[in-house]
Amino acid sequence: MRGIWTTDHIRQAEERLMAVTPEGDLMRRAAYGVSVRAAELLAEHTGSVTGRRVVLLVGAGNNGGDALWAGAFLRRRGVGVTAVLLNPDKAHPAGLAALTRAGGRILTAEESPQWIEQADLVVDGIVGISAKGPLRPAAAALLDHVSAPVLAVDLPSGVEPDTGAVTGPAVRATCTVTFGAYKPVHVLNPGRCGDVVLVDIGLTGELGEPDLRRLDAADVAAEWPMPGPADNKYTQGVTGVAAGSSAYPGAAVLASGAAVRATSGMVRYAGPAADVVRAHWPEIVATGSISDAGKVQAWVVGPGIGTGRDGRDVLAHALSQGVPVCADADAITIIARHPEVLDARDPDTPLVLTPHDGEFERLTGFAPGADRVGAVRDAARRFHAAVLLKGHCTLVADPGGRVLVNTARGSWLATAGSGDVLSGITGSLLASGIDPWLAAGLAADVHARAGELAAGGVPASASGVLAAVPDALRRVRALAH
Repeated sequence: MRGIWTTDHIRQAEERLMAVTPEGDLMRRAAYGVSVRAAELLAEHTGSVTGRRVVLLVGAGNNGGDALWAGAFLRRRGVGVTAVLLNPDKAHPAGLAALTRAGGRILTAEESPQWIEQADLVVDGIVGISAKGPLRPAAAALLDHVSAPVLAVDLPSGVEPDTGAVTGPAVRATCTVTFGAYKPVHVLNPGRCGDVVLVDIGLTGELGEPDLRRLDAADVAAEWPMPGPADNKYTQGVTGVAAGSSAYPGAAVLASGAAVRATSGMVRYAGPAADVVRAHWPEIVATGSISDAGKVQAWVVGPGIGTGRDGRDVLAHALSQGVPVCADADAITIIARHPEVLDARDPDTPLVLTPHDGEFERLTGFAPGADRVGAVRDAARRFHAAVLLKGHCTLVADPGGRVLVNTARGSWLATAGSGDVLSGITGSLLASGIDPWLAAGLAADVHARAGELAAGGVPASASGVLAAVPDALRRVRALAH
């Protein structure tokens, strides 16, 4: 898994490393990495490096110093470099001296608009990970003159480093070069960061356990259950699905089908849409009542069951069976309105809650807000459950505080029924015995990949996402190998 660390942990690690590293060495390593990526961007966008024009937007402190040193390295490659000092009295002395020696041009903000407009690349070195809040007016005004690609140093200025929140003027980068470790902003607001390149400055041994984690294709391929020679339909996991209604059978078809496509050994459907489910999925064992469903190893409960007495009874029955439960959609609303329904659950029995923002607010009494990581952690502790908070960036927290981040692959999943597909995939993984936190994270990853494949650059339906699940799994295995 890819580790992500908060800015407090990054700063502490940097302090420990700087105490045993010659002064200025870490900055020069970081800046050299910026200069290499800057040269690559120039070549990609203009076809050459030598003779091209780069403008550095330079704030106070070390972030500005990184930009200045990077400019000095670029001058050695024949690049014309202009540094715009937003706070000349606080510009990094050594970086400024290095750029001046290399023949770089130094300007104030007032002198810079025409140079910014003519740039082939703009380097954002305005603020670093210690900054909070949006850009100040003087810096924000300079962005109006930018038309070239933007390379951000460590993070796009104006974006909150630990939450990815944007509350005012902020940089939108083509690429971000970060140092030592990934920060939350890089996964929580990838649209602002662009491509993120990590430069190794020797920080790894100082970091400790990550604050957030992100799965990559190799993780998904390694953890996804695949049948072995001794397996049968029961050992691969039997998933129960209680979803849909006679009037609205679509949720039942989608959630049950997702459990099938995600390679459950067997799927049992229980509910009033049994005939419709059988017609779509003849391999599913379908019955009209959850009490008649037979033995399962996990339940998916909620999509389309309604929030009245019948829905409450279905949810309570599933929670009482001593097997993992994925509670989605109407089940979340039931829990919000009737929290006593959770009394049917043994507290040690795994539970996954999968709210979108509106359901999260009903469930907890407050909206996720800017600090979505903090909000989902608190909810996981409160309900002693794995909580999957849907959104452009999906988060999965467990009661112990672990958080998985699934970075969006576009907005293709913002379509009716998409969440039903996700809950079916999650239930299938729970039935196979996977840890609920990891099961929800794996499901979110493959769901996002399926959405991307189904869309192919144009909007896709939930049925299309469902159909693409096997292809997403094949893609994951191909990438892992």
